[in-house]
Amino acid sequence: MSETPVKVVVDLSKPKGQRESIIELTAEEIAEREVMAAEAEAQQVIDDAAVAARADAKASANDKLAALGLSAEEIAAITGA
Repeated sequence: MSETPVKVVVDLSKPKGQRESIIELTAEEIAEREVMAAEAEAQQVIDDAAVAARADAKASANDKLAALGLSAEEIAAITGA
């Protein structure tokens, strides 16, 4: 098996059994995949940070409501949780 990534090209104009071709990726395609993977990883880090920030803000808000003397039931009723 080749170390170079490959792609499968399907040509539906050919008869069954002859439609699929396995082609090695070019250097440009490999570089493009690496760039796309890096961008996806960076976006995932940003998304994870946003989720964590929202969870922290929610916990902080609930703590502040509890400090005002609201019960857990009252906090749930206000926040819709």
